Amino acid sequence: MIKTGISGLDEMLLGGIPEGHTVAIMGSPGTGKSTFVLQFIHTGLQNGENCVYISLEESEANLIKTALIYGWDLKPYIESKKLTLVNLNTMNFKAMITRFESDLPKLLASFNIKRIAIDPITLYEMLFDTESERRDHLFNFAQVIKETGITAVMTSEISQDNPYYSKYGLIEYITDGVIVLRQVRQADLGAVTTFIEVLKMRHIDHSKEIKPYSITNGGIVVHSGSGVFI
Repeated sequence: MIKTGISGLDEMLLGGIPEGHTVAIMGSPGTGKSTFVLQFIHTGLQNGENCVYISLEESEANLIKTALIYGWDLKPYIESKKLTLVNLNTMNFKAMITRFESDLPKLLASFNIKRIAIDPITLYEMLFDTESERRDHLFNFAQVIKETGITAVMTSEISQDNPYYSKYGLIEYITDGVIVLRQVRQADLGAVTTFIEVLKMRHIDHSKEIKPYSITNGGIVVHSGSGVFI
């Protein structure tokens, strides 16, 4: 099992994510998806594992700054080549996508990678004009990672119509697991509650409960002893 490093969530997963699984982290903006995958990667680095973070949105400098907010200094890991940060500019990403997909297995094998994060996979999906093109490229991309045996997490925006579906309704079908982060505004209090649910995780009898979580100055903490009433 690969520990996420998120207090309370590993308990819900009976120890962590099964090794080699690809997991979608779905949620609306502000739910902590990027924090989740950064925490997952930092936990691996602390365990001495080699990791890759592929960003389709943030520069390397911004990722380093964001991690420092939670007390995670990525620079020593980058300098020691334990962490490889890959920033893909969406302006020319479509032109280089075929080369990237073919070179990815070599990159992962050459660095003996244990964990990989893709943030956000939604921007990857948006590059394609038709559903069939989007589905084929997404499936091939996920298959490349799957064949390496590396444990992967991918962030995805949710559908505006249904918080349990991704924007394009594809990522949840090609992954081994789906973890949903949600916000609910309590009308009587005017407060926003964030909660987490493991919607799917193959090969383990994970918790089916909905649990509240907080984004603290040390990262995400799941309050596994509490319940959510919605």
